[in-house]
Amino acid sequence: MKKLIFGIGFLVVLVAIMVGQTLMEKQTDKEASPNLYDVTGDTSVSGGMIAPVESKGIQPGESAPDFELETLDGEVVKLSELKGQKVILNFWASWCPPCREEMPEMQKFYDDYKDDIKVIAINYNEKDQKVIEFLDEFGYTFPTPLDRDGSVGNEYGVLTLPTTYFIGTDGTIQEPRHIGPMTYDYMVDIMQKLN
Repeated sequence: MKKLIFGIGFLVVLVAIMVGQTLMEKQTDKEASPNLYDVTGDTSVSGGMIAPVESKGIQPGESAPDFELETLDGEVVKLSELKGQKVILNFWASWCPPCREEMPEMQKFYDDYKDDIKVIAINYNEKDQKVIEFLDEFGYTFPTPLDRDGSVGNEYGVLTLPTTYFIGTDGTIQEPRHIGPMTYDYMVDIMQKLN
């Protein structure tokens, strides 16, 4: 009888150890780890993803596709009318954590350099009210045209947000697109590289 009780007790302990190990492994899996796979090559970046080759987007040297989009206050933004100016063209959404991360940096950059470069932050495929609430809550003032049906983002090959293109005064893409949040210093560096 003692052997039976000892055997059952031993089995209970082994099962408890196995359950504990399984739970600890699941918890470890949930903890944040570096982004080892992304399309930017920078493993510290969030917001990137593995994308098929055909999703390369518009490449440096190619003309930036023209578009005409309306902002929340009814102003029309037409890219071709900005020819002769440097442009940062950013696609974002209010539900996107990396977009939210870069917005304060973009606002600071816009405040400091709006006379030197145009910042166009295209909201990608969201309801107007969501965009209004988000911009009002945080006080963002850079131009925000609305890509209500996602067609402009699709033309630019946007698969993940945020995605940013850098357009020179000649209307061509001059730097590789950036996927993931940008910092203030990164935007200043890119601005200085654009012609």
